[in-house]
Amino acid sequence: MAAPTTIERETVITARAADITPYLADLHRWVEWSPWEGQDPALQRTYTGEPGTVGSTYAWKGNRKAGAGAMAITRVDAAEVDVDLQFTAPFRSSSAVAFRLDELEREGGTRVVWSMTSPQNLMSRVMGVFVNMDKFLGGDFEKGLAKLKAAVER
Repeated sequence: MAAPTTIERETVITARAADITPYLADLHRWVEWSPWEGQDPALQRTYTGEPGTVGSTYAWKGNRKAGAGAMAITRVDAAEVDVDLQFTAPFRSSSAVAFRLDELEREGGTRVVWSMTSPQNLMSRVMGVFVNMDKFLGGDFEKGLAKLKAAVER
């Protein structure tokens, strides 16, 4: 079995971790900063559970560009928010998403590290021949982190 693929980007946000966590743990708030927001104006969204808590979910179904899938919050604490991500379209895949928050006392602010780890399956190995996934999704992570920073620092 091949090693999993991990994509990771980071930024520093001028805020405390406690002020950033709600943007990550409450899936309703992802519309404020997600780099994929707006890909389908008719996107269908479904939320379940208590927002910002372990077990809350967000499912979507959209056009070819937005695809379909679901996310579930699996961990929320002062230093980390974890999300189980399942895509059902345009292809099936699962990934573990983590946001690590490290307050920088001397510099002020919080380092936010966004990572996504996906197992290597047949589809990902085939795609990897044609697409560098780190470059392909890394730009989206950078865009999302910039939007998150702007939303939090507003």
